[in-house]
Amino acid sequence: MEDNYRHQGMRTRMINELREKGISDEKVLSAMMNVPRHWFLDYAFLEIAYENRAFPIGCEQTISHPYTVAYQSELLGVEKGEKVLEIGTGCGYQTSVLCELGAKVYSIERQKDLYEKGKVMLRKLKYRATTFYGDGYKGLPTYAPFDKIIVTAGAPYIPDALIDQLKVGGMLVIPVGSGDTQVMNAIVKTGENEYEKEELGDFSFVPLLQKKAR
Repeated sequence: MEDNYRHQGMRTRMINELREKGISDEKVLSAMMNVPRHWFLDYAFLEIAYENRAFPIGCEQTISHPYTVAYQSELLGVEKGEKVLEIGTGCGYQTSVLCELGAKVYSIERQKDLYEKGKVMLRKLKYRATTFYGDGYKGLPTYAPFDKIIVTAGAPYIPDALIDQLKVGGMLVIPVGSGDTQVMNAIVKTGENEYEKEELGDFSFVPLLQKKAR
């Protein structure tokens, strides 16, 4: 997989645009600089791989806008060594960014083809994410509790199972809404049965689907 000076130049421009849009966490920007986005896309998208837009990755799913990846990652505030659950592995791009931030990543993907492709890609890149084929609404109770949970698809509601699987003091970042746009929610678990929620603006995601695909 090639990552030449031209690709790096396009990535640098993307990072500068993210700064202009308000992303200020240098750890997030550095992680995204270290992950070549074009590796996760079809070759046909190479010339526009670093534009702030989503692209299809198969199974009616998309890779998120770079700004969305940066925004969710900044909100999450990952510290090195934290245990992070990702709902929606997709092509593995967000997973790779989380790994670059030093997280111990556990990631669930509902679409079998994407699960298989994502697992292969992450292995190629030598990221030690633990991936699962399953229903993201259920989380991974066997591996809980988690310091942080990130959901990369639009959920019609906040699954109780995900809050239950957070450590006290942990954070869930999830876009919520059943229409074309969702509201980004940052939820901090303040006690065993208590949490605080903050709504942080509109985004557009593919739907978070229940149950495993056949």
